Amino acid sequence: MSKVSTEAPEVKSGAQPHVVHSEDVTPLQVLSLEGEVINPEHMPKLSDDQLKEIMYRMVFTRTWDDRAVNLGRQGRLGFYAPVSGQEATMVGSEYALIKEDFVCPGYRDMPQLVWHGLPLYQAFLYSRGHQHGGQIPEGVNVLMPQIIIGAQILHATGIAMGFKLKGEKRVAITYTGDGGSSEGDFYEGLNFAGAFQLPVIYFVQNNGYAITTPYAKQTAAQSISHKALAAGIRGVQVDGMDVLAVISAVQEAAEIGRNGGGATLIEGLTYRFRPHSMADDATKYRTKDEEQLWSEKDPIVRFGKFLAKKGLWTEEDTARVKEEAKAAVNEHIKKAEQTEKMTVAGLIDSMFEQTPPHLEEQKSEFQ
Repeated sequence: MSKVSTEAPEVKSGAQPHVVHSEDVTPLQVLSLEGEVINPEHMPKLSDDQLKEIMYRMVFTRTWDDRAVNLGRQGRLGFYAPVSGQEATMVGSEYALIKEDFVCPGYRDMPQLVWHGLPLYQAFLYSRGHQHGGQIPEGVNVLMPQIIIGAQILHATGIAMGFKLKGEKRVAITYTGDGGSSEGDFYEGLNFAGAFQLPVIYFVQNNGYAITTPYAKQTAAQSISHKALAAGIRGVQVDGMDVLAVISAVQEAAEIGRNGGGATLIEGLTYRFRPHSMADDATKYRTKDEEQLWSEKDPIVRFGKFLAKKGLWTEEDTARVKEEAKAAVNEHIKKAEQTEKMTVAGLIDSMFEQTPPHLEEQKSEFQ
């Protein structure tokens, strides 16, 4: 697996039709569905190697997702939330950061953690409910996925407050789905960030459904990005199936945050091709026509067309990355399965530097 980039690509400035004021907003796009650059003023400045690395990560993530679904069906993983279709919002947003930035994810956001430095086998341990899945390596600036819907919004807000108080040029980014934007924590976080001009990015991956509840039944707001207005922060809407548009939007938001310009709410319009989780049946609330419409916007196909026109990517490259990803997943799931099994005593010890006496008594009972 490729190493995480520690340098943020250069930010391109220009017209901002995607920034919410009070009127209608047009989602930011860089690429057409045919892979043509349609908004060159928003094209992030990326080298050929960086462009290929982004595609590598997207193909790898899609393949990893395929394998993880199968591993879950085999009983080798625990809870797993599929990500196929959301590679542009996940890979693109993380790629626009620097290593020192902090990632606060929801439960579907494991790709951002892995590309930010969390070993893949620990992602599998987390899914299996193993305590060491949450043992973050030194220098990897992430929290583990938050299961409580929207709670990660407050965590990122607090981390950003710390950055500001320390005068550090870093940003925190947090993710939720459209359903998370209906939670009280969401509004509290945005309001606090607006009041204190915090370096934080709230990225809502609007995939159209909060489990089975369609977006139209969640809010009467013109868009999720419009909710930034009440908090006094920037609101941006982006085509979440266009990885270059996502990178452009997050680069700009991060640069603004690092330089004292405050928070940004980004709404990425995307779609999950698979069910909400492996316990869900999406056929009960989604139509074939809807799924077909979104499949035509597949972020990997779209970006692949762009790279192919530049002579940077071929079908052979995709096949190669798929094989590398399958091999990596096999290697890391085996490592996770070979990790020493948890014990009650070991769990207690891992929670405290010095175990309290009453827990020492409980340990002795189990031992």
